[in-house]
Amino acid sequence: MPLNIPNLLTWGRIVLIPLFVGVFYAPHDWLTPHEQNFAATVIFVVAAVTDWLDGYLARTLQQTSSFGAFLDPVADKLMVAAALIILVQLDRTDAIIAIIIIGREIAISALREWMAKIGAARSVAVSLLGRVKTSSQMVAIPMLLYHDPIPLFDPQRVGTWLIYLAALLTLWSMAYYLRMAWPHIADRV
Repeated sequence: MPLNIPNLLTWGRIVLIPLFVGVFYAPHDWLTPHEQNFAATVIFVVAAVTDWLDGYLARTLQQTSSFGAFLDPVADKLMVAAALIILVQLDRTDAIIAIIIIGREIAISALREWMAKIGAARSVAVSLLGRVKTSSQMVAIPMLLYHDPIPLFDPQRVGTWLIYLAALLTLWSMAYYLRMAWPHIADRV
């Protein structure tokens, strides 16, 4: 495992997950509910920014590695899954939304792994649709985490619409990736 700045940022994202979850388990005399919402939002946004930054630095500094390419999406999926589970527990989003998004991530990760084993990984490379889906959920989740109303803006309402959009795009992108992989699947069934 190459120890470089991009990989350290990715590991940092993974280390943030227990801190992120722990914020909501802190006693109310340590953090008020508003402070919990704010702290969790900041931690999630920092994780999202480091996701972009580690990829940028890996390319710019020419520090890409197969380990980094493996670990980066794992860190992203773990943080998003943790956030969705917390949001369901706090009753800020529906369980079906979390199941759709987390289930798709597991299914597409497995599909990508299998496609790589048969030498057809390019068939399921990240698409523009996948990027739009990710952007939608990465904007929705902090709004749902923050939760508290802001004058002239309701993060919960906007976040709810965006997470529903993310779920719809999740299903659409899963269908897209399955369609791209289908010729390879049909050949081996």
